[in-house]
Amino acid sequence: MSSASTTAGGANPAAAGATNPWLIAIVVSLATFMEVLDTTIANVALRYISGGLAVSADEASWVVTTYLVSNATILVASSFIAERYGRRRFYLSCLAIFTIASVLCGLAWNLQSLLIFRIIQGFAGGGMVPTSQAILADAFPSSKRGQAFALFGVAVVVAPIVGPTLGGYLSDNFSWHWCFLINGPVGVFAFILVYFLVERSEEMRRKRQELLRQGIRFDLVGFLLVATFLGALELVLDRGQTEDWFDSNFIIAMTALCVLAFALAIPWVLTKSNPIIDGRLLGTRQFGSCFIVMMATGAILIATTQFLPQVLQQNYGYTATWAGLALSPGGFVTMVMMFVAGRLTTVVQPKYMIAAGAAIIAGSMWWLTQLSPGLNFAFFVWSRLYIGLGLPLIFIAITSASYYGLRPNQTNQASAMINAARNIGGSIGVCIGLNVLAHRQQWHRSRLVEHIIPSSPAYHDTLQTMSRYFAEKGATMADAQAQARAWIGQQVQTQSTFLAYIDVFYVLMLIALSAIPLALILSNIDLKGGGGGMH
Repeated sequence: MSSASTTAGGANPAAAGATNPWLIAIVVSLATFMEVLDTTIANVALRYISGGLAVSADEASWVVTTYLVSNATILVASSFIAERYGRRRFYLSCLAIFTIASVLCGLAWNLQSLLIFRIIQGFAGGGMVPTSQAILADAFPSSKRGQAFALFGVAVVVAPIVGPTLGGYLSDNFSWHWCFLINGPVGVFAFILVYFLVERSEEMRRKRQELLRQGIRFDLVGFLLVATFLGALELVLDRGQTEDWFDSNFIIAMTALCVLAFALAIPWVLTKSNPIIDGRLLGTRQFGSCFIVMMATGAILIATTQFLPQVLQQNYGYTATWAGLALSPGGFVTMVMMFVAGRLTTVVQPKYMIAAGAAIIAGSMWWLTQLSPGLNFAFFVWSRLYIGLGLPLIFIAITSASYYGLRPNQTNQASAMINAARNIGGSIGVCIGLNVLAHRQQWHRSRLVEHIIPSSPAYHDTLQTMSRYFAEKGATMADAQAQARAWIGQQVQTQSTFLAYIDVFYVLMLIALSAIPLALILSNIDLKGGGGGMH
């Protein structure tokens, strides 16, 4: 990977120093787990936040949106800041600010203060994840990266799964404030570990001096363009359905801003000598394909994490806690499979692991298309177990493959871009799912209502049967018929919702299948990690 000498443990001293690299992996994975957890922990607590702060559900949803937007915009700047001021210093600063902002979120006195603290929390968290990944990439040689990323992957993939469970439990049994306050002690503990275990690197100090000697400055114009593009894109994707898309002046304005920033950013990052992101990386077969597959992975990971608890609470009457618990066993399978996948990276080409993982996930999405009102808890547990088998195969292989063939000075940017791909993919997945759900629910309802006509024998028989049922319960005949019609209307609504969710999972299945051909065009890599090139 690097021309630097390695320690006896096989780590690059630029990142590991005298510390065992596995201790570094554990420490940065703990902090990363806490940060990624906050992408989903608030989702199931929104109705509690809405009630506690006396705001509408739509206003409360900005708690999630602001975090995603601020998190995405800082990602592109993290690589330069880490190199300019030092990874350790930058990482510690991000961790401290994230912890303080989390506590302030838990102590927020109104929605405005909560949103401000969430923005600060998102900025700090956005700098932590790619820096963690870059530290691992430089601390381990290519032959051991798969195993190191397995531990890191537990944090990135399991945290969104644990988020709804933990958030639901805390909200149901304590208060929504604890969804944020819980980060306080964990953050302090992680800060202490990082401070004492992650050493200052002489190699990184030389890099900083080289940047200063060459007079390389922060690409402010590039950052503003890329951050504006990502921020506007996140706003459009996250708020589009709520704001009724292009019937909203806000969505039209954000779309125009997104397109303009993108159009200006492309020539800038391709022609500037030291751009905020290396746009040429996306044009390579290896990294470009990895970027797209990571977007698809993020779409499935975040979309299923949102829609499964949602359907369980809305259509099966589960509490937030039990909806989260349906996902938890899949988290344990994911955890075990991370380390299995980490070992497989030494003997199986990443492209075959990605293809296999995508096929398994596509199968799990097909399983979820069997939705019906009579399903039990075990059905949803098994659906998540199947996802837990496939995701690690993709995540570990794509993370390992995306770094292969890169120069050491490209690892920070690659890490930031891969994490941005996961975040953007997650927003796109949720956006697609919400639109499919809304439009297909309306479409199915229209088709079902077409059969509810007086001349329909099935409708007539059902109306008579339910009228007699309600009359036997003590209702007058007029009231019984009204209740029967209301019951039929409710059944139509319920069935149209089930059919719409089935369509959502069909779409996610197609997204998973689309990753297979992309995976198969990846280059074969040197599994022993000696060369650092592709063949």
